[in-house]
Amino acid sequence: MELSTIAGQSIPTFPLCSTDEKAIPLLGFGTAEYPFGASIHTLKETILEAIKLGYRHFDTAAIYLSEQPLGEAISDALRLGLIKSRDELFITSKLWCSDAHHDFVLPALKKTLQNLKLEYLNLFLIHWPLSLKPGKYEFPFQKEDIVPFDPKSVWEAMEECQGLGLTKSIGVSNFSCKKLETILSTAKIPPAVNQVEMNPLWQQKKLRKFCEEKGILLEAYSPLGAKGTAWGTNRVMECEVLKEIAQAKGKSLAQVCLRWAHEQGVCALVKSFNKERMKQNLDIFDWKLTADESHKISQLPQCKGFPGAAFLSDDGPYKSVEELWDGEI
Repeated sequence: MELSTIAGQSIPTFPLCSTDEKAIPLLGFGTAEYPFGASIHTLKETILEAIKLGYRHFDTAAIYLSEQPLGEAISDALRLGLIKSRDELFITSKLWCSDAHHDFVLPALKKTLQNLKLEYLNLFLIHWPLSLKPGKYEFPFQKEDIVPFDPKSVWEAMEECQGLGLTKSIGVSNFSCKKLETILSTAKIPPAVNQVEMNPLWQQKKLRKFCEEKGILLEAYSPLGAKGTAWGTNRVMECEVLKEIAQAKGKSLAQVCLRWAHEQGVCALVKSFNKERMKQNLDIFDWKLTADESHKISQLPQCKGFPGAAFLSDDGPYKSVEELWDGEI
């Protein structure tokens, strides 16, 4: 993995196999707060603080209700001179399931760009391999709203978005190896990224190997376990092995998790709205885990934090967690 460093910052970057000349910073700032929209009134200021600290990669989604505050923060950052140009930022958003239909993809992306007040995204992802009846943006959603998902036609619409220059790269989120194979079998443009849950207690070894072989960058959400959210647990932050490593190194447990993710060659998306922790989370690039520490982490018992029960339905495409994740559970 060739790494470069953004001017004036210490966040390494990685070139995606796509039309984007801008490489992706390998540490991103997440904007999902549960319940969605809970911090909407303070989010703009938080993002401005993140830009001041040196974050340049921001991850949002239609369902998070954070696109608008992110767009306002970008406008303010430009006005205040915190950044000279929008091109200094790497912005990701995601297609919600109710827009995961061929004819809804382009209008959904245009709405996202309108919310963000931007002319293009750096990365646009299919949020889940699932379609819902159009018109609603809610999570959890009604099981009766689940309808058949056609990955081929939805991906074709994503490719059209990239062709129009409205997004520089396209990718997926929460896709198993098998579901990626389905996309790759007909794709003219392969996914640049697969964003999935990954942390020391859910290491995704099989999926990481598959993505590496296919030239797909894996992005880790919930790298600290997402304690306090509907999709997270406190298991990572309470892990004794990780606590011991953090104590021995004089680092926070969060820093150990993020450093571990970085050493696996993935992009980690971290979310903290606490200024001190936001600063700490950036301080992971000038030290390393020892071979012994890495080995201890590799031996941790594995348990997925978010099995995705909300996406299961007796009448839908996934009747069990095994079907949703194709046995990668």
